[in-house]
Amino acid sequence: MIFRRRSSEPEDDSAEQLASVSPPASDRPRGPWDRSETTADADNETYINLGGLVVKGEPGLELRLQVDEATSSVVAVMLAAPDSGLEVRAFAAPRRAGIWDDVRADIAAEAERRGGTSSESVGEFGTEIKVVVPVRISEGRSATQASRIVGVEGPRWLLRGTFLGRSASEADPEGMIESAFRSVIVVRGEGPMSPREVIPLQMPAQVRPPVDPSDGS
Repeated sequence: MIFRRRSSEPEDDSAEQLASVSPPASDRPRGPWDRSETTADADNETYINLGGLVVKGEPGLELRLQVDEATSSVVAVMLAAPDSGLEVRAFAAPRRAGIWDDVRADIAAEAERRGGTSSESVGEFGTEIKVVVPVRISEGRSATQASRIVGVEGPRWLLRGTFLGRSASEADPEGMIESAFRSVIVVRGEGPMSPREVIPLQMPAQVRPPVDPSDGS
């Protein structure tokens, strides 16, 4: 419905300014997406439904699932390319307040505790943090591992992406790895969750063990 001022009414500049205001643009114009924002995965077999996340498969990317041994639950997704990797995790967040600032502070503190360093910069996904920590490699030799960690906040969720390998030091917004991150769809659900609680994932249907029809349980 469009409202117009009658010609007999006095001019009101504030009303004209209000009418010209457009709806606020999304701070994620290219993704990642909330479940309510896209149906790109509908009838599209390139997308893999993992419950709390829907991930788009890409030629040249290998998808691996990280499982918590204590609970046998899927907690993260790893997308691996020949020279780069991306770990994706989703967390619940409050309705009206973001948590990425606090999460970055915790990441920096953990890097320092491990004898490493951290630095922040602004990239494709907003403020990101680069971490370099010492690690042990084969035969007890020491080395360093670099990672670039980004956080994208949506409706009651935080999606964290950890870029490894070449993508940790060389951002490539149009490259395969970052494009895969932008295409992720977060399915947070409507149930109550504590801030920073991991949004549960599940094995995709195509790799679940088949149900034995003779099993009456």
